Amino acid sequence: MTDIMAPSQSIFSTIKPLINRVVVTGVGAVTPLGLTMEETWNNALRGQSGIGLITRFDTTPFDVKIAGEVKNFNSDLYIEKKEQKKMDLFIHYALAAAKMALEDSQLIITDSLKQRIATFIGTGIGGLPIIEEQVAKLLEKGPDRLGPFFIPSVIANMAAGHVTLKHGFQGGNFSVTSACATGAHSIGIAFDNIRLGRCDIAFAGGTESTVSPAGIGGFSAMRALSRRNDAPEKASRPWDQGRDGFVLAEGAAVLVLESLQSAIERGANILCEITGFGMSSDAYHITTPAPLGAGAQLAMRAALREAGLLPEAIHYINAHGTSTPVGDNLEGQAISAVFGDHAARLMISSTKSMMGHTLGAAGAIESAMCIYALRDQKVPPTINLDIPDSNLNLDFVPHQARAGKVEHTLNNSFGFGGTNACLIFSQFKK
Repeated sequence: MTDIMAPSQSIFSTIKPLINRVVVTGVGAVTPLGLTMEETWNNALRGQSGIGLITRFDTTPFDVKIAGEVKNFNSDLYIEKKEQKKMDLFIHYALAAAKMALEDSQLIITDSLKQRIATFIGTGIGGLPIIEEQVAKLLEKGPDRLGPFFIPSVIANMAAGHVTLKHGFQGGNFSVTSACATGAHSIGIAFDNIRLGRCDIAFAGGTESTVSPAGIGGFSAMRALSRRNDAPEKASRPWDQGRDGFVLAEGAAVLVLESLQSAIERGANILCEITGFGMSSDAYHITTPAPLGAGAQLAMRAALREAGLLPEAIHYINAHGTSTPVGDNLEGQAISAVFGDHAARLMISSTKSMMGHTLGAAGAIESAMCIYALRDQKVPPTINLDIPDSNLNLDFVPHQARAGKVEHTLNNSFGFGGTNACLIFSQFKK
């Protein structure tokens, strides 16, 4: 009698190699600096600020009146009008970024391929504005007035869910929520799934839209936000002695990740290779990073180890760099500890200085910045860095973009709860 527990030779013959190389073949983004990734990148190279006075609601009673809003976004370009009210704005942004990433990748989606395309798009908070709106309705008019799409429009996994519904991707969809590390974790988990052969292609990234009364009021109550209302474009100033907190922002970015075999077989334009992913936990405090940036050090070292790179191989770091007094210092200390003598030769910048902190989208948007730095051999600046912290002897690329050799880049993303994620993007070499 045949042993049903023993796989046949034909099944063994279909198993793919355990580890696949993973490349990026498409990028899409919506940010305070632009409605496309190309516009965002060009404005970043110019050192332009996307931060201004909040237009989304009346800020009269608020101490904080500034944010990085996405300007002139048109949902009609991506979503049918009748569907738009069924989803919060963070889902709109995810659908837009995913569509642009798909177009950038020039991927032709067939019925058979749909089963091998996975979706990993996360959000740090989810549909906060609609939650506010519906709770107000509940309290004022009673439960019978709540909308039938209230819950599906706000839950975190619906950004990934709607992308799969829109395009018919059947390779699984999954939503990461890890605060400000969400976008980086999403890309890292997609990277792992392709490497292990669970899917051939993945749409991965992060999205966020919490420029709302509760979002601004909540972070302000923590004393986490800058109150430089009189000069919004100068409010986000990582590593500057005058920094007084981060600027809340919104947006989304989605990358198309693909196994190298898949990309080569279809003749895709390969933008770069993902070579390393590292994670860690501070296990220290709900909001304050561990002393000496110990958790950040662990994540950076893990990414380097996985990539098989020595620290001196990294040329550019897109830092977490939020513009908080404590966090910026600790990240700088962590970089110095990990990179040793090479730290002073690294180009390091925070693009949050120009667009603010997009929370769950930050790791994905900043990964896209790393990819474009590899493409153009240019590094975006840290604006507003007028008087750098005197205890950090690091090159934060102040004020102006810089051309230079960029072969390997590192993206740092750290979040509340002590969660840390680091990604290494490298020039693709056969």
